[in-house]
Amino acid sequence: MKIGVVAMALAALIAAASGEARGQSPAPSAAALQAAVEAAERPTAIFVAGQGVNRPYGAASGEAGPDAPLTPDTPLRLASNTKTFVAATALRLWETGRLDLDAPIGPLLTPALAELLEADGYDTDRITVRHLLSHSAGLYDHGGDPRFTQTITANPEKRWTREDLVRLSMEYADRQNDPGVEFRYSDTGYILLGDIIERLTGRDIAAAVRSELRFERLALRSTWWEVMETPPAGAAPRARQWLGDVDATDIHASMDLYGGGGMVMSVRDLAVFTAALFEGRVFDRPETLREMLWQGPHQGAETYRLGIFVKRVGAEEFYWHSGFWGTLVYYAPASGIAVAGATTNQDGFRTLVTVVEGAVGVSGPE
Repeated sequence: MKIGVVAMALAALIAAASGEARGQSPAPSAAALQAAVEAAERPTAIFVAGQGVNRPYGAASGEAGPDAPLTPDTPLRLASNTKTFVAATALRLWETGRLDLDAPIGPLLTPALAELLEADGYDTDRITVRHLLSHSAGLYDHGGDPRFTQTITANPEKRWTREDLVRLSMEYADRQNDPGVEFRYSDTGYILLGDIIERLTGRDIAAAVRSELRFERLALRSTWWEVMETPPAGAAPRARQWLGDVDATDIHASMDLYGGGGMVMSVRDLAVFTAALFEGRVFDRPETLREMLWQGPHQGAETYRLGIFVKRVGAEEFYWHSGFWGTLVYYAPASGIAVAGATTNQDGFRTLVTVVEGAVGVSGPE
């Protein structure tokens, strides 16, 4: 089947299930969700959580690796889904008075990183923490440059430092714009945020995120930061992840470790955390979530806030983020539903989007 036909079938299936279930919950039934993931052409796992469902549930099909079925509890590399966790950690530091979001980043950064930026024409006295969080600092995105993917696949064992990755951004391109002018997605900016968080907390980014966001209280059982942490006891082996025909599983985690990515997590844990974030179980005060959802005056601010994308459908807003290897999470405030999904092959991402958006109520059949 061509992917367009599969996508239409999945959208119709989930929308129909959603309509049938309105008496109890706007989420699709477990049976409909299972049928949807089985229709996908690549291994796919989905989990549904939040106050809008009577009981969390998931579905999965395909293999995570040789003789290992993919399940909602299978850990996968999150890549850019990590940014939401980094942003939430920065907001926790703001909430507790340890970080000024509108402070210039120059004095907050490791001096070597500040020097790299300044040597390439960036004014670290004008770029603020908020600019980094909202991707409006004018930084070039090293992770989105085709040369970066070519480099990491050609040399998968290379150990990258934070400084190495920031330097790549400087080498690939110059400053893109003045700070506060426009939204320009940048892994580089979140690597800088990781450095700031480490310096403020005195902990590595993994320990800081885990502590500030109180993972243990949320009972996340398949979540850790690669290289910096060991997998939790009882966690399943990490899934193999592919870029088409290229097995990217063993590319060293340091290529995406310092804040732009770095976390490993199951779709169950991702949905549970996302529901907790938007339902008031991560921050101490509702004002903190409102600050995270601040919309700046810059161009493109309507699509991205602080660590989270926004999609508007009619009068309703949905919050979401995705990750390079094939992960995606959505939260619908109106229905109180979080849906997280993953495919083990980037080629399956378009179909995954259809399933997740259908399950959370963003889209239905044409």
